[in-house]
Amino acid sequence: MYEFRERDAHDFARHIRARVKLHGDELRFTGFCPYCNGGDRRDKDTFSINLKTGQYKCLRSSCSATGNMLTLSRDFDFSLGVQIDEYYQPRRQFKKLKTPAEPVKPKEPAVRYLESRGISQAVAERYEITVRNDDDNVLVFPFYDDRGFLQFVKYRKTDFDKDKDKNKEWCEEGCKPILFGMKQCDANISTLVITEGQIDSLSVVEGGFTNAISVPTGAKGFTWVPYCWDWVRQFEEIIVFGDMENGKMTLLDDIQKRFPNLIKHVREEDYQGCKDANELLVNHGASAVRQAVEKAIPIPVNRVVELADVENVDIYKLEKLSSSIYQVDRLLYGGLPFGGVVLVSGKPGEGKSTLASQILAIAIDAGHKTFAYSGELPNYQFKAWMDFQIAGPAHVIEQDNKFGDKYRSISKTNKQLIGEWYRGKAFMYDNRIVEADEKEDIIKTATDVIMQYGVRVILIDNLMTAIDLDVTHYADKYEKQSIFMKKLARIALRYDVLILLVAHKRKNNFSTNENDEVSGAGDITNLATVTISYGKDSELSSSQRRLRVSKNRLFGKINTAGYVLDYDERSKRIYGIQDDVNKQLGWDKSDGFVDVENLEIPFN
Repeated sequence: MYEFRERDAHDFARHIRARVKLHGDELRFTGFCPYCNGGDRRDKDTFSINLKTGQYKCLRSSCSATGNMLTLSRDFDFSLGVQIDEYYQPRRQFKKLKTPAEPVKPKEPAVRYLESRGISQAVAERYEITVRNDDDNVLVFPFYDDRGFLQFVKYRKTDFDKDKDKNKEWCEEGCKPILFGMKQCDANISTLVITEGQIDSLSVVEGGFTNAISVPTGAKGFTWVPYCWDWVRQFEEIIVFGDMENGKMTLLDDIQKRFPNLIKHVREEDYQGCKDANELLVNHGASAVRQAVEKAIPIPVNRVVELADVENVDIYKLEKLSSSIYQVDRLLYGGLPFGGVVLVSGKPGEGKSTLASQILAIAIDAGHKTFAYSGELPNYQFKAWMDFQIAGPAHVIEQDNKFGDKYRSISKTNKQLIGEWYRGKAFMYDNRIVEADEKEDIIKTATDVIMQYGVRVILIDNLMTAIDLDVTHYADKYEKQSIFMKKLARIALRYDVLILLVAHKRKNNFSTNENDEVSGAGDITNLATVTISYGKDSELSSSQRRLRVSKNRLFGKINTAGYVLDYDERSKRIYGIQDDVNKQLGWDKSDGFVDVENLEIPFN
């Protein structure tokens, strides 16, 4: 089965001696299209190959050639490797074997050996298994195609001694590789059982199944596929009964990749500790082989589970984090749910980042480890702002500087207490890197801090600066935003963490839908679990903001009218009518009096 490799596109360009250049995800041919040669006008730069998919196209409307690397391999005699070429375009000439005029009658040594392996004389006769004329200890397995012509012969030494013999099994040289047992199969039966070894397929026949075949050259040899593809495709389902080795079945992955039939496999428990079908036959009898095949199950489809197997969860009891605003927590039945992305939107300078950092402070107070990425503030400024929120109004000292302006600070003692309180609980992305430094994308960093530090709450402020750290290249910024949001949602669900994503609102928006106001791709709001907008309102005072919950995926309850919230300039805290702006967080063991020792006074 061919899988596209980027180097194949470059190899093809060299094969036809074309000049190329990279353009995003495309390899552009700066000369003529190899199909139309530029047409009458001799147009250049119209042919390209996508380096992610291997698909090619010509932009000339009169040509419009499209296809993939296999098409190019066929049309320009371009090799993708011997095995790939033979798989899709068989060209080899094989040795012609003489088909016996009469069925081969098994010789006594063959019958005796097979009976020792649980295979009856009747089955040996049906499959015409005998021994060589010159050696009674070498079994001969004839491979007949579905028309009854002999195409392949395999030999097996019954008294193999690894110290004396070179090979236990070998094939007649130059023969066409096909499946063993094709002639004996009934095309009217919809199921085909495939095994690794010939004696294993005979064991399945002993279990009562007519359509049992085996591969010619072991689990890793699939040279037979081009010559048996159509024949195998006629059966509705394939049951794979490969060798069970270290909890993994041979043949299964490759059969699944190469054939679109319904693929089933024997369950590991039905091997009953045996390696293969023949060992199961010898140790437990034909009924055990039959049972193993009858209980075969389909290969699970990736990322698909039975609805009945999905765990029962009371969504009202899901783990949540307080938003720090009582009215919002009440609407969301306890707060912001883990396992999803909470989108915090607003216009620049109206406080959305302040609200997000306050939620992060509440997360630390609740015992969760946190990680923050700030794309617009230096880390020291983000820390200073958040420290004010953690300190609270009672521990922020206000003084007038010589210009008459308010200067606010936290005492050295309290700064130290706050720092020790969140040490080991709060982490930040190091944004001191310069443009020339190697960057890691924020998705990888977020995953790493979850895995290594046990982080449960992540703040990304904001969307536009965060996606610039993504090392992948997408031509369209909306596609880039969409992919970034999908990755965040996947991380949140997979690791059961809460991700706060700050995003700007559109500068000019005439939509009445709050979710439409978020600047960027539609997937930003579509994939969010909760969407909150926060900002100024013409009906409110300069110190007030309105918070709206415009999306609530879990419970459906929203509030687009919004809640009026106040802002304490002293501590940077946001609060509603039922919130305590003076709430003490875990670091604060004081009795309410302000520590005024060691104050830092910037102006005399």
